[in-house]
Amino acid sequence: MASDETRTETRTEKRTGTSASTFPGESTAHEAQTPGTRAWTTWTTRLLLLGIVLAALNLRPAITSLGALLEEVRDGLGMSGSVAGLLTSVPPLCFAVFGVTAPRLARRFGPGAVVCAGMVAITAGLLIRPYAGGTAGFLAATALALMGIAVSNVLMPVIVKRFFPDRVGPMTGLYSMALAFGTSIAAAATVPVTNALGGHWQPGLAVWAALAAAAVLPWIPFVRPRKAPSTLSPAQDASGAADEAGAEPATARADRPTEQSAEQPPLRITRSRTAWALAVFFGLQATAAYITMGWMAQIFRDAGVSAGTAGLLLAVIMMMGVPLAFVIPRVATRLPHQGPIVLVLGVCGLAGYAGLYFAPAGGAWAWALLLGVSNCAFPLALTMVGMRARTGAGVAQLSAFAQSTGYLISIPGPLLVGVLYQHSGGWGLPIALMSALMVPQIVVGFLAGRDRTVEEEAAR
Repeated sequence: MASDETRTETRTEKRTGTSASTFPGESTAHEAQTPGTRAWTTWTTRLLLLGIVLAALNLRPAITSLGALLEEVRDGLGMSGSVAGLLTSVPPLCFAVFGVTAPRLARRFGPGAVVCAGMVAITAGLLIRPYAGGTAGFLAATALALMGIAVSNVLMPVIVKRFFPDRVGPMTGLYSMALAFGTSIAAAATVPVTNALGGHWQPGLAVWAALAAAAVLPWIPFVRPRKAPSTLSPAQDASGAADEAGAEPATARADRPTEQSAEQPPLRITRSRTAWALAVFFGLQATAAYITMGWMAQIFRDAGVSAGTAGLLLAVIMMMGVPLAFVIPRVATRLPHQGPIVLVLGVCGLAGYAGLYFAPAGGAWAWALLLGVSNCAFPLALTMVGMRARTGAGVAQLSAFAQSTGYLISIPGPLLVGVLYQHSGGWGLPIALMSALMVPQIVVGFLAGRDRTVEEEAAR
């Protein structure tokens, strides 16, 4: 009888997108039967939707707004090309360092509280960094904003899967669209907004703190006191970590005997060649993305394109992720091998880099479109994470491994581009480096796209 009631509650949770073990104060399946509770659930669902969209809008403007004004920031702070390269390497470094803390923080304080704190950190960092008074202060304030982005970046998919388990696809599409939209709007609007505010780069960067401040408000109702840290065994604590990382509730897993249980040993992910291939693929595509966000506007400006047009070109590159974030995952899940998609994206990237090398200004819009298609390796990588693991716990473990390892791999790329630009006096060598990195990205992408699971490989 008890198990029947548990299964009934689980099915209700799946239909409503709620779980009894999520934020305190949320309704259970029995409470959801009352009209008052249904009204409360509808209100909180709408508020959560708004919070997810606003949070996603704020996950990239701190990076692309800086890319649009990088020349002015360098002149204003007296940065060398090498230091500017270090600045463009800060995002993946922060994502690698602070992103891994997000699940632990979510278990202690609740995911809503952590995302709310992340939005506060983004607001403070964006507001402080233009007026920090020097390169060191600028870097520190940027790191503060990126810390908020890092934890929110990790927890957004977790919240989507936990609260909308029957609408993961549409919600992930909405989240990805908002992220790409925020990225492109910041790239396109930063220069015109700066000109409207008097032409000074400080208010042109600080204005994006207003968008981050607006994202704080919907998350305030989800900041709830959490119970004291548990004294569970390591296996139980690992199971809880998987729940926070987006796995199904424990009651749902009880009905799935094929799922990895808390008593089973953790997956030895490092034994899987596919996991390593996916991690390197994730790292190389992230390298290309952060080089693009940090340097592409400057490449166009140095070729004679105006600052405003260069920002629009960067926005075009980022905006390509809005439609393709829906199309690529849908196509990828229908193919037994995702290698052909990897090849198409890689060829577009190589063609775009070749155009930048030979005619950066003459065909700027065509190169922006090609590089925008190539940049959509990110949603493909996320899709392959879900396809290369058989269990929910395996997906969570593979995602953590691929993203943390990948962001570490991506750190040197933007910095090396800055060093090459500084010492060569032009963009020939940096563009050659970007093109060269596209070749191993295609190779490891092919390996990661093979139809196999990390559980099978780790068990051998």
